[in-house]
Amino acid sequence: MPTSELKAKIAELMPQCKTDLSDLVAFRSVADPASQPISECHQAADWIVQKFTEAGLQEMTRHRTSDGSDCVTGHATGPEGAPTVLLYCHYDVQPPLGEDNWRTPVWQLTDGDDGRWYGRGTADSKGNIVAHLTALRALRAPDGSFPITVKFLAEGSEEQGTGGVEDFVPEHADLLRADAICVVDVGNEAIGQPTLTTSLRGMATVDITLSALVGPLHSGVFGGAAPDALTGLIQVLASLNDGEGNTTIDGLDNNGVWPGSEYSAEQFRTDANVLDEVELVGSGCVADMLWSRLVATVLGIDVPAVEGSVSAIQASVRARISLRVPPLIDAHQAQDALVSHLEARVPWHLRALIERIDASEPFSGSLAGPAFEAMRAAMEESYGRPIATQGQGGSIPLCNVFQTTFPDAEIMLYGVEEPQCLIHAPNESVAPSEIEHIALTEALFMRNYSAAQR
Repeated sequence: MPTSELKAKIAELMPQCKTDLSDLVAFRSVADPASQPISECHQAADWIVQKFTEAGLQEMTRHRTSDGSDCVTGHATGPEGAPTVLLYCHYDVQPPLGEDNWRTPVWQLTDGDDGRWYGRGTADSKGNIVAHLTALRALRAPDGSFPITVKFLAEGSEEQGTGGVEDFVPEHADLLRADAICVVDVGNEAIGQPTLTTSLRGMATVDITLSALVGPLHSGVFGGAAPDALTGLIQVLASLNDGEGNTTIDGLDNNGVWPGSEYSAEQFRTDANVLDEVELVGSGCVADMLWSRLVATVLGIDVPAVEGSVSAIQASVRARISLRVPPLIDAHQAQDALVSHLEARVPWHLRALIERIDASEPFSGSLAGPAFEAMRAAMEESYGRPIATQGQGGSIPLCNVFQTTFPDAEIMLYGVEEPQCLIHAPNESVAPSEIEHIALTEALFMRNYSAAQR
């Protein structure tokens, strides 16, 4: 099918795409029964089964996974000798984080004055689902066939990180095996700039508890000689960064340099909403700091709140530390180094309990191969400009499962999300142009990849 015809078909399908996304956003598919009824996830999964069946996929099926969530699979068999592409997405979303913080209804697709579509999940990742759907509708021939073998996997608990699909994939390897795997849960570095995400940082998390006293003591009576667990914790946590804000952990090299596209400091300040006159941290450029270096973040501290606090020395305190781990560093070894670093910094022989919570390895995607080249050409044809490559500070453990289960597959990450989307935050939105471009990219990729391989 000529590019002009595919492009015209996808443009014609955009009203249907908007209707699809409106339907999906209306499902309050948070995979946490404490937040929303789990029936909302089931309804979203059933919607996916119906719509992708109508788009030409066969045997669309819900599967219960080990964490109690449902994933959805399906397929369409292409011509003999055609390669196989697995399309991945997830239909669960983050909680609203306070409906009063939204300018539009959380669970209703709403047109913004800026031309964007607002609502929870519009970008992460229901916008990616409708991009898949639109691409398949456009690519499908009048006789119902596709030029390539398509496999499909939609996850139902990605935002909760409970590992249901991570268990499902190796247990159903033959069902999902493919030559190329498209993980469509990220996005471009800016609107209109086609971008492949080629690396993900891993993560190692630990909890540290420091104890000094049997119970709290009056600071006026005992302060000065009695050891203060909170002051000790502050000293330990301060050791995780140097004066420039670089993460410094004994035994770990933290001088990585990002080899791909640059990320300007000015653009990052805008994307991250950094306050005026506040400096960025770290001795490297922004891309180095985000995608090629370790960063330790204190996620939470168990101490009394300021409001209601009293004049007391704290007997015991606790903190959770998340260490983001770039490619080429083993996450479990980094976690061991973090534990040793913390142990060595505990002052005054305070009692220290350091617990390893979890660890996930970093990921490096494909940078060469027939699928990668077909994707590069498709992106550049769709957007009309050269692609960029970026890393991502977040972790997607399923990518490592794909890589382990299917070591010969080319794995590529892309999607409709870009910095203005505000994923995971109130007022999430998506640019319709990104959905249209990604749908066209995907259709062109499947067409070109099949032709090149055959």
